[in-house]
Amino acid sequence: MGEERVKEEALQLIGMFQLLPRLVVFDLDYTLWPFYCQRRSKRETPSLYPHAKGILYALKDKRINLAIASRSPTADTANTFLDKLSIKSMFVSKEIFFSCKNKTDHFRRIQSRTGIPFNSMLFFDDEDWNIEAASKMGVTSIYVDNGVNLRALRRGLTQFTENQNASDKNQRK
Repeated sequence: MGEERVKEEALQLIGMFQLLPRLVVFDLDYTLWPFYCQRRSKRETPSLYPHAKGILYALKDKRINLAIASRSPTADTANTFLDKLSIKSMFVSKEIFFSCKNKTDHFRRIQSRTGIPFNSMLFFDDEDWNIEAASKMGVTSIYVDNGVNLRALRRGLTQFTENQNASDKNQRK
């Protein structure tokens, strides 16, 4: 499926939901692209997972902010790849730094830079421990095992809506 077709399907999918996140956060390695940055040379030409670019463009078209939370120890390589893929400017926050722990510091920085509350964020990552840590902060977090794709986007938007509805019910009690 081509990038434009993915974007069209993603736009239709996003249009099915009334409650949308204000910010969608992506991991890089094995979430947006199928490799580890630290094992690649900056001279290489990177690629994204097949659905990634169309999904990014659809989210931007719907005026949903995008951010990156990556524990890559090679931020320079990651930033070079984002430039080569012509997507670097799409992200309002790029937190790319190594951490021995999960991504709680990444999310604190994203929240500080954007002012967007954790419960208004949707996060995609390929590591369970990052998903668990971000979820405990109030971020709707979705595990992806083969990169971000339309199925993961649907799961994420559905879970985000369910979390928002549950939060609304709890506030009314």
